[in-house]
Amino acid sequence: MSIYTKVGDGGKTFLFDGKKISKNSSICEALGSLDEVNSWLGVIGGLKETQKDLMIISSILAGAKINFSSSKTKDLERRIDKLENKLPKLDGFIIPQEKSAKLHFARALIRRAERAVVAVPNLSAIRYPLLIYLNRLSDYIFTLARYSNFKEGKKEEIWKLT
Repeated sequence: MSIYTKVGDGGKTFLFDGKKISKNSSICEALGSLDEVNSWLGVIGGLKETQKDLMIISSILAGAKINFSSSKTKDLERRIDKLENKLPKLDGFIIPQEKSAKLHFARALIRRAERAVVAVPNLSAIRYPLLIYLNRLSDYIFTLARYSNFKEGKKEEIWKLT
């Protein structure tokens, strides 16, 4: 099967149910944001299960009739707790640097995707568990960034309002 049709798409795309929507719709914005997150997590590496979760979330937003288990969010919370127990107390905002900056960038992309999912109308019933997961995922990635610095013996630079 070819990736192109030779006819163009007229700025429209299809959802799982066959409905054709504009590429400037809030759903397409959310799907694009999730795709950016997924791609960047691929650059970072080692987060394949999370990438698969994001594919499920994208599929749900595009109309697939599948479920997203709240156990995935609970798993993120367990991972956060495990890492936080190893880290020093956080006293302010961290200035992203070096290797951990890739993780901080992923966190920022996740936050943008979360805002895009919030903007999708008429999805309140299915959207809520997905939003909880995305919010927790950004917390997890933030914690991974801190742990990355800690493991490498790099002191976090804390930003202070002067």
